[in-house]
Amino acid sequence: MQFKRWCINTANKAVAEEISNECNIPPFTALIATGRGYTDFSELDQLFSDEVMIGDPYELTDMDKAVEIISDAIYGDEVIAVFGDYDVDGITATALLYTYLKNRGAKVLYLIPDRAKDGYGMNISAIDKLKAQNVNLIITVDNGISSFYEIEYAKSLGIKIVVTDHHLPSDRLPLADAIINPHREDDFSEFKEICGVFVAFKLVCALEGKSPEELLYEYSDLVAIGTIADIMPLVSENRCVVKSGLSLIAEGNRRGISALLSAAGIDAYSITATKVAFGIAPRLNAAGRMGDAARGLELLITDDDEAAFALADILNNENIRRQGIEKKILAEAVETIEKRGYKHNRVIVVEGENWHSGVTGIVAARLVERYGRPVIVLAVEEELANGSARSVSGFSIYNAISSSSHLLTKYGGHEMAAGITVYKENIEAFRNAVNEYAAEEKRPFQTLQIDCKLNPRALDIALTEELKQLEPFGMGNPTPLFAICGVTLKRITPVGQGKHLRLEFVRDDTQFSAMLFGCTRSAFAYEVEQKLDIAVTLDTGNYAGEPTLTVNIKDIKRSNISEEKLFKDIEFYEDFKSGKRLDFESIIPSRQETGDVYRALVSNSISLDKLIVKKLDTLGFAKTLIAAEALCELKVLSVYETEGALCLRVNESSQRVNLEDAPIFKRLRGE
Repeated sequence: MQFKRWCINTANKAVAEEISNECNIPPFTALIATGRGYTDFSELDQLFSDEVMIGDPYELTDMDKAVEIISDAIYGDEVIAVFGDYDVDGITATALLYTYLKNRGAKVLYLIPDRAKDGYGMNISAIDKLKAQNVNLIITVDNGISSFYEIEYAKSLGIKIVVTDHHLPSDRLPLADAIINPHREDDFSEFKEICGVFVAFKLVCALEGKSPEELLYEYSDLVAIGTIADIMPLVSENRCVVKSGLSLIAEGNRRGISALLSAAGIDAYSITATKVAFGIAPRLNAAGRMGDAARGLELLITDDDEAAFALADILNNENIRRQGIEKKILAEAVETIEKRGYKHNRVIVVEGENWHSGVTGIVAARLVERYGRPVIVLAVEEELANGSARSVSGFSIYNAISSSSHLLTKYGGHEMAAGITVYKENIEAFRNAVNEYAAEEKRPFQTLQIDCKLNPRALDIALTEELKQLEPFGMGNPTPLFAICGVTLKRITPVGQGKHLRLEFVRDDTQFSAMLFGCTRSAFAYEVEQKLDIAVTLDTGNYAGEPTLTVNIKDIKRSNISEEKLFKDIEFYEDFKSGKRLDFESIIPSRQETGDVYRALVSNSISLDKLIVKKLDTLGFAKTLIAAEALCELKVLSVYETEGALCLRVNESSQRVNLEDAPIFKRLRGE
């Protein structure tokens, strides 16, 4: 069970009222905006305006050099290669730049590396292949900033290199002819949180000699998809381009995207950033994850309806296959983590033989949600392992990996996500190294950023309509999250063949129901009549042709539990389980407290999560877990699993035992 910190925004109601009046914004929306830090009128104008506000492409360092080199190559009839990447950002960036150059009459071809064979970024065999095709200029998109040796090799063959990337550079830059990256130390562009396809778009604007707003109607759909898929913050320039891109997608001008929407069962007219993230992006990603990423690219650049629908159907089927493989690898990863005790490490590094490298990123994200800490998943094939890392807010996984770069053959990424290649023989050393780095950092916990507390009386469909003014939602501009506190749980109803729960609550004179998705009755840790706090999002559904309010639960916790004490308790317990040498006397349960855990299970077996929740206000997190483990070691309790929940029960054959004999108590006392 993962407990999350709740951080509730503080908004100045007087400022919110002033902003509401001055900017003609509904009062509640103004309150949400001010709670998120928007108090300056110009910032608010940008937040709610449909006006395009994108910086001059020439603000990016080396843009002038890149334009000169590429223009000379076009006019000189030289062969140009766009060197892309296999994820959505790389595919959309390649499609955008390739399409533009082709329309300019350039001799242009593209190359996207194979995820399994080549790994991330440039590689020597690909450069040799391009040289054999008489390529004079390589333009990288969404990669290249860490390809030092490969770029030197290409230059030795007489090939010019223009790097366009957005990944964080190291303390030196490769020896390319031009490097466009907003994260260069000597780059002074104002907004830097843009993805690879956005960098490519700015390059095209500069090449064409037009402002970004003049070319949005042609390319913003591709930029929007890449921006959303690469989890860029939907603020400032990104917000502008995604708003424009969603409108362009709705118009259906790009055949491949329309075909993909049809395959996914998504209505183009109701397209949102969320539907792009969960409908379009996974299917485009499936091309590179499950085989040839070029199929996703071909889908985006085709002008043929028949080809578009055929490719969309292939990607849809590949996505289904990807889901099955992902589920299998996730189960194997969890088994390995539990068996080897990795779940108590500050950073979980888990590897598996013959795992499909195309799903390591997704599996890592699932494991972060499960264990509440940074995770690196490695797919081992022969002597090498390729993998993906995902992190939690407040911990830079890129910095952690960089600290161990001497053990890696290749790596790249940013604070929340990264990719690495490492020799199999170095995995254990790498695991130790990143955990040593993490031990010196403040322990990160998953955090829920809540916009405000909400009285259940305020739940109304009109509220959801008002909040739509804040769209598009995504990273940096999340769907509004509300805390409804002090509600009493009255009824639990399994729905969707038992995979989800409908929960009914009451507070004062207000009753309401909310949905908890992906949780079975056995795995649900709370009981009827408990007083709870719930974190929810609001959505509009449809019932019998009428719009209805849907309340979706994102997290639940017991009311009036000290969060500070809980997380201190968790941290102390994790330090003990990870082998850290400290004085753990304070978390050793007494005989009476251990007996309380036993008595809670005498009448009926319950899940471990439910036991923890039940005892939070008395024994606390650490003592409850330690008492349960001691009783299991002494064969008083046994563990079994049902519907994905770990449950405990009293062994009928159990006899009186001496608690001091429990190995966990001996370890706690340093024996």
